[in-house]
Amino acid sequence: MTTPQLEPPVADAPPLSETLTDYDRLHLVTYLRLLDAEADGADPDEVARIVLRIDPAREPERARHAHATHLARAQWMTRVGYHDLLRQGMH
Repeated sequence: MTTPQLEPPVADAPPLSETLTDYDRLHLVTYLRLLDAEADGADPDEVARIVLRIDPAREPERARHAHATHLARAQWMTRVGYHDLLRQGMH
């Protein structure tokens, strides 16, 4: 089973899946950081730069797209995906 990492490589968008993926497991810390940043009202460009390590000045569309899609996936995790984590356990 894939274990979470502090700063794993970030794709332009997380996979679209109705179930928990290895990418999701790898990016649990990333998802938590995105949710915390949103709760704090952080600027999405700053979040993309710090959390996703994408420079919004050089790649504005990629940064915004990656931020939006990863944040949406993080929110999905809070509604649906965590059920899979609980069923499978964190090893």
